[in-house]
Amino acid sequence: MSLIPLLPDADRHAPFAYRDGSVIDRETFYAQVMALAAVLPQGPRVMNLCTDRYWFAVALFAAIARGMLTVLPNSAAPEHIAQVAAEQPGLLVLGDQADCPVAGLPYFRVDMLPPAMRPTLGDMPLIAFDQRITCMYTSGSTGTPMPHFKTFGRLQLAIQAGAERVWAAAGAPCSVVGTVPIRHMYGLESSVLLPILAGGRMSSQIPFFPADIAASLAEMPAPRLLVITPFHLRKLLEADIVLPEIAVILSATAPLSAELAAQTRQQLGCPVLEIYGSTETGQVATRETDRDSNWQTLRGIALEQRDEEFWAVGEVYETPQMLNDNIELFSPQLFRLVDRKANMINVAGKRSSLSFLNATLTGLPGVLDGVFCVPERSGDGEVDRLAVFVVAPGLDRSQILAGLRQHIDSVFLPRHVVFVDTLPRDGNGKILARTLQDLIAQHLPKRD
Repeated sequence: MSLIPLLPDADRHAPFAYRDGSVIDRETFYAQVMALAAVLPQGPRVMNLCTDRYWFAVALFAAIARGMLTVLPNSAAPEHIAQVAAEQPGLLVLGDQADCPVAGLPYFRVDMLPPAMRPTLGDMPLIAFDQRITCMYTSGSTGTPMPHFKTFGRLQLAIQAGAERVWAAAGAPCSVVGTVPIRHMYGLESSVLLPILAGGRMSSQIPFFPADIAASLAEMPAPRLLVITPFHLRKLLEADIVLPEIAVILSATAPLSAELAAQTRQQLGCPVLEIYGSTETGQVATRETDRDSNWQTLRGIALEQRDEEFWAVGEVYETPQMLNDNIELFSPQLFRLVDRKANMINVAGKRSSLSFLNATLTGLPGVLDGVFCVPERSGDGEVDRLAVFVVAPGLDRSQILAGLRQHIDSVFLPRHVVFVDTLPRDGNGKILARTLQDLIAQHLPKRD
């Protein structure tokens, strides 16, 4: 069994985290990890609900050092937390809040430790390559959230392969600011593990509004990496505020249009590197969307076709992972993404994808946000009708339909156009399946 140091060999006095106007070096981070590991109550697993990215990282690596599994729910909704707690007995909640955010579970506050002693180099714990360190849950954008376990050594391989691609685009290891949730696979890999395991610098902030993003970027030295979603990137560009220089932007969780990527390059003067991946696979491939429509897998990852399915293989996986997408495979390392299998729809014998329809809808002048949905399907799986929920002050139904008619086949025009003030997206810019079903139940008749 191969063993790996808990943290990589790096300059311990190098700046690592930027928090509340202060700079934390790597030695201090390591000391606080080990101090927390020494006092954690014994148990098989913890649920990390820290709201500050720095303390989240301290708690995550302290649990790894103690051999504990960290459970990461994708939502703070009480019903989801209750479901996760039922599936994961013996949970200890770790947090940086005054009170436990989950009723009925034991709680340990991680940010109130006494000053930690400086450990020596010989104290660095060695972690088994195959030690399971996290249990991640899928986002729920296409159904019920499902758990997936990640091992220490394989996550390290994935992060190092991703760092090669991202640091090359930036020109050097970066200061990382992320707007995405830290308990989501994309947020964990790109805004937490990337700076820790690949020599970057971490912001403790998880900014949401454009002004907060600008402030978080300004707090850290260049070169800077902004980890964001397409939805929030578009809002950032629309705000048209002055931003510190950004070396590269990383985008994932939803399709990024070539137009938005090109606008970003022109407006902010930096490339956008888009990630293809999932909770199951982690980061698989990247592309510069405005310059290449094809995807290149990361080092050590290959794709294979087996019958009608495509699989990701490599040392980063305990077992090969089946892709939940339709792709066109040119070589083991090069492919074109068609769409997610769940997004492909058939109406009156004609095929399209919900991703394409959503991009068309949100690209209409005057549309601030919108989403297509499938209220009902026939017994053979074909779509009986489509509907849209749209945020478009000043427009009416006829204008929405007229705009769509210019770009899509008439069979895909929505039967129902429902105007709403806002769409309830999560921190990744996604509209969850259960949220969409609630909108359908609230606004649409069951039958015409």
